[in-house]
Amino acid sequence: MAKVELIDVGKKFSDGTSYAVEHTNITIEDREFCVFVGPSGCGKSTTLRMIAGLEDITDGDLLIDGVKMNDVPPKDRDIAMVFQNYALYPHMTVYDNMAFGLKIRKMPKDEIDRRVHEAAKQLDLEQYLNRKPKALSGGQRQRVAVGRAIVRNPKVFLFDEPLSNLDAKLRVTMRAEISALHNRLQATMIYVTHDQIEAMTLGTKIVVMKDGHIQQIGAPLYLYNNPINKFVAGFIGTPPMNFMTVTIIEKNGKLIGDEGSFSVIPTEEQQKLLKDYIGKQVSFGIRPEDLKYVTNPAAENNMGMKIMNMEPLGAETHLFLTSEKGHNVVVRTAPAVYHLGDMVNIVPDMKKAKFFSMEEGELNICDTIEKKW
Repeated sequence: MAKVELIDVGKKFSDGTSYAVEHTNITIEDREFCVFVGPSGCGKSTTLRMIAGLEDITDGDLLIDGVKMNDVPPKDRDIAMVFQNYALYPHMTVYDNMAFGLKIRKMPKDEIDRRVHEAAKQLDLEQYLNRKPKALSGGQRQRVAVGRAIVRNPKVFLFDEPLSNLDAKLRVTMRAEISALHNRLQATMIYVTHDQIEAMTLGTKIVVMKDGHIQQIGAPLYLYNNPINKFVAGFIGTPPMNFMTVTIIEKNGKLIGDEGSFSVIPTEEQQKLLKDYIGKQVSFGIRPEDLKYVTNPAAENNMGMKIMNMEPLGAETHLFLTSEKGHNVVVRTAPAVYHLGDMVNIVPDMKKAKFFSMEEGELNICDTIEKKW
């Protein structure tokens, strides 16, 4: 397989005045499953298309196994791409769709047949080889598109939002199939999605992007537990992290975060790092699972809030609460009897809490996170 390196890669818009992707540095190791994730328009698909050779690189260098690929045509990069819309030939059978790229390369018929049947077996498509795409479901068509990539045995697999056209249940199934495929092939895979659940469940490495810039790179759980800024903290996780504006004040020798209707007391370690913010506003972040509903709260860190909505999900319930100052939070809690309009007591796990600056970049104040990319 292959190692892929983007060294200070940039892509300017057609007007040449601004960047769609700017100063991108990423190293994707051999056999890694790297996921580019971010909101629409963040530059993730443009980055993927530059790797594929479908977009010109304005600045920087793209290396595959140490070889510069900037000016190498797409067909010579030994890359296979799976598109969002499947891109199957409607007049061809599944077999012919999967074999087409190999026929163009004038590969021997017996080798083509071996590769197609081997890929079809891996993807459970053997019984559909004589059908045409219109006779297949969305999930089956997507498997054909993946199979067409597998038969080429490329150095790198590229996936451009391949599951976005599927229904929710089928997306879960296809996620498992793609993950299993990566484990079987031990291939280098680069995957683009706006769905952070796909990113968390598929990737061994995640690249979070916003406005053409990389925000953070890391393993899924590392990003979840150690977000470098407020954007990453709010983008990774479902439901997303809750944020409330608090003012850091000193009282009785301790720093507290004053929301107006309640206050939170940072841990000793957080206290040390928040000293420079006395008298300033910061963003207090806490994940839904780190807020605990209690009937008899202690005097400290008690967040009294009103229930505005609730979602019973069987094994758990999501409570949508609001404070007197208008801060909205979501709490993931055990099933119980709740009533709209009730005031409830919520206690945050301050060891899991985050504090973000209100300045440019909205950086994580209390975690020491190295920027390694």
